[in-house]
Amino acid sequence: MNELEVHDGSIVALRIFDVAYEIDLARVETLWAEHTGAAGSRRQITQAPPKALAFDVPPVVLTLGPVTVNVAGTATPAEAVARIYDFGAISLALRFAAGGLGWTAYCTHLNAVDAAIGAGTDAPVWDALLQRLREALTPAWVRPSKPGLQEDYLLGTVRRWSEASLDAPSLLERIDVVPLLSGEQRPLSDGARSELLRHRYSYYADDLVILTWDRAFIYEPRGDSDVADVLEVANARLLELRYYDELLDDELPLMNDLVDEARRKAYFLAPRRFAGLARSLYALVAEVTELTEKADNALKVTEDVYLARVYSAALDVMRVPKRAAAVDRKLEIIRDTYAALYDEAATTRGELLELAIVILIVIEILMALLGH
Repeated sequence: MNELEVHDGSIVALRIFDVAYEIDLARVETLWAEHTGAAGSRRQITQAPPKALAFDVPPVVLTLGPVTVNVAGTATPAEAVARIYDFGAISLALRFAAGGLGWTAYCTHLNAVDAAIGAGTDAPVWDALLQRLREALTPAWVRPSKPGLQEDYLLGTVRRWSEASLDAPSLLERIDVVPLLSGEQRPLSDGARSELLRHRYSYYADDLVILTWDRAFIYEPRGDSDVADVLEVANARLLELRYYDELLDDELPLMNDLVDEARRKAYFLAPRRFAGLARSLYALVAEVTELTEKADNALKVTEDVYLARVYSAALDVMRVPKRAAAVDRKLEIIRDTYAALYDEAATTRGELLELAIVILIVIEILMALLGH
């Protein structure tokens, strides 16, 4: 049997950056129009009904135009697109056309793209694109964050094969998806193959989505982009949780040092120092809670059962719930410390008040005795 050929397909490399505490999207649209003369657009889910699945605050989509990437020694064209999210994340996508390739060649090309600009690479194309956005949009970034934190994801998408009317089971009999999902050239064990293929989903008989930690295969003959959109949002959520997890990791030791320092200060100054430290901890909790909830609510899934399953599965595969639980545990530690500091401040104030009363009573007694 002849090898299936990808007649119409693409390879999309995503890289998502945390750039700020939040981003003013209305300002982004204005600045981009001033800088380039081109207008951005607000991205909505295209196929699902708005009541079923929609962005809470639609990101701004900016077309960055064609770029050239060195893939396996060959200058390869790609289309660059940016999506700007209000919770401080920017997603950059490079889309490589990949039609007219046999399945094996398609997988080889996808792995070559990953080797050129994927996870663990410092490909200059990402820095160049991000710098273009930074030059134009920095005034819209509220409290810019330190550069460095990012997420990568790779999508292999096929819209049309060399043979028509292929359903998902027949397709999986004709192609080996494991090299695409794993990036490995050597044969994998049965257990490893089974694990890679565990998260596969279909809605119609002729579509298929298979998810892994850092890659996905999408067969969608109707050309819908909804699955790719929800996978991008899942990665953005993971990125934001990673940011706040690392932030809290840094804050917890600092918090303990500040508490110890406050306790070493003069006794009569302790209530004010405890109260001030408690207020700063409360502000940190409020900030982290607000932004994590904004990222959590970025995509609202209600009635579209299929996309809800894909989105939920992507979050599980990326271990987003575990990361969220870690952030919640650290926030709870800070909340407990905040409550303890206020209790300690109140107790110290009470002790100082009792001491002041005792001193006043002693003074009155002494004055009475001296007067007598």
